[in-house]
Amino acid sequence: MKFVDLLKKDSDELCRMCVDFKREYMNLRMLQKTTQDLKTHTIKQCKRNIARVKTRLTQLKDRT
Repeated sequence: MKFVDLLKKDSDELCRMCVDFKREYMNLRMLQKTTQDLKTHTIKQCKRNIARVKTRLTQLKDRT
């Protein structure tokens, strides 16, 4: 996901995306701990997506 895509979304949609990414991150960590096949780069991507969404939410909050 690119940050440019997040610029078009409103805060409610961003909150939902953040929850979804956090849930995905938790599932990926569980897979990693149970030593199942996992591409480790997906964990890093998920963490970065969470950070992007949180950054955009902060920008929206500061603007109002």
